[in-house]
Amino acid sequence: MLKTIAALILIGTGSSAEALPPLQKNPTVVSGFYAIGLADELRKNCNTIEPRLFRAYRYLKSLERYARNAGYSESQIDELVDNKTEKARLRQEIQADLAKRGATPKSPQAYCTVGLEEIAKGSAAGRLLRAR
Repeated sequence: MLKTIAALILIGTGSSAEALPPLQKNPTVVSGFYAIGLADELRKNCNTIEPRLFRAYRYLKSLERYARNAGYSESQIDELVDNKTEKARLRQEIQADLAKRGATPKSPQAYCTVGLEEIAKGSAAGRLLRAR
């Protein structure tokens, strides 16, 4: 659900930005999508954690505004949203980080533990989640 919202939200308009690095290398965008992806993985794998959809929507809108204000064009934003290779790379990174924290398919309760930790510390991912 969050991925669908991300695809819809990140379509915007902007000015040309030939000198800018690729959007998928922008630290603010990377950390934002990491937080969204982490929250999505946690909520999908823990039935006692649910997404804060309105908050996620606002967060995505802020990333869109950031990208436009930084000079990225609609086509650059679309390119990132549609980039399956980049999505797969980010998901692998998130899954590897979760595994380091003990959250694997063989240990599903650990997703809940990690999710509750993220919520408690108020991380970007934690702010996109709530415990039931």
